Amino acid sequence: MHLESPFTFNVEAVCPWSGARAGNLTTPHGVIQTPVFMPVGTNATVKALCFDQVEATGSQIILANSYHLFLRPGHKRVEKFGGLHKFMAWQKPILTDSGGFQIFSLDDLRTITDEGVFFKDHRDGQEYFIGPAKSMEIQNSLGADIIMAFDECVKNPATFAEAKKAMDRTHDWLEKCVSTHARKEDQALFGIVQGSIYKDLRQESAATVTAHDLPGFAIGGVAVGEDRTAIEDIVLFTAPLLPQNKPRYLMGVGTPWDITYAIRCGIDMFDCVLPTRLARHGAAFTSEGRVQLRNARFAEDEKPLEPGCDCYTCSNHSRAYLHHLVRLKEMAAASLLSIHNIVHLHKQAEACRHAILQGRFKDYFEGLVRQESCLKA
Repeated sequence: MHLESPFTFNVEAVCPWSGARAGNLTTPHGVIQTPVFMPVGTNATVKALCFDQVEATGSQIILANSYHLFLRPGHKRVEKFGGLHKFMAWQKPILTDSGGFQIFSLDDLRTITDEGVFFKDHRDGQEYFIGPAKSMEIQNSLGADIIMAFDECVKNPATFAEAKKAMDRTHDWLEKCVSTHARKEDQALFGIVQGSIYKDLRQESAATVTAHDLPGFAIGGVAVGEDRTAIEDIVLFTAPLLPQNKPRYLMGVGTPWDITYAIRCGIDMFDCVLPTRLARHGAAFTSEGRVQLRNARFAEDEKPLEPGCDCYTCSNHSRAYLHHLVRLKEMAAASLLSIHNIVHLHKQAEACRHAILQGRFKDYFEGLVRQESCLKA
């Protein structure tokens, strides 16, 4: 008997000017309204926040990192506790990345082969191996709703030959991921398009990856050393090459402007560590651009961080109080600024969604382009 897939993607509206979309992605742990920003919970936790705080930000889905969880506490231990949802006590959707990006960022600590990657633990130096089959084993054990194919991501600047070699490996590894993915009935495997800054490689990769009838597709290898113009050019070129009826995920991008521009290109999903990382360094997103609360000008400022923002931080605390916490390196500073930064990105995605549904996205986007502060955020 054929069982209906728990994963569906419905596009509610498309902007005819840009191709920006508003949709609904159904998963076993809930429906996600897109476009959506996804906070990163690297070690099965969003840094500085409890999960009731994460939920209060309006987060619909969060990420966890396969590489880090493979090393500690181990994917089999997480599986023993019933998978990530039970281990974390988070009952909304979860996405796990393959671990590839973290491994390839190790530079001198890893050796890439056609079978996979040998690498040393960045903490204790112990050697491990992860290939496409192992990545599927890890992610099947973790039990996230959406899992990512194991890919090779090159840093920029990369030569054409380097980018092509990594792309070809990514395609070979995708074949192995598809064949060894053991939980197709309740975990959606997304393929990843690579090709660096080279459009002919991106076109080839999109054709090869989307030849697999997968539940969704991602653009990888973006924001890994190239400038903003190159990032925008590649996203604008690649997004239309992905199927209209499947969710599109731009990996590792998370400034307010980058999200908005990617939505303009037809991207549905985004993730980035930036909102919580900035918070730990005393910085926050605002409609006037990024601000650093450590600066002395905030010491006597009675206003909320973002006038008109209804997040917990802005509803309860002044810029002066946040300045005080940041200067004294209180842990509450990271928590309060993380709450605001995540809410800020959620609101950016929601504003785009509403503009698409109401047929006014072109005017909305062009208005943001005119705001110099948005471009600097």
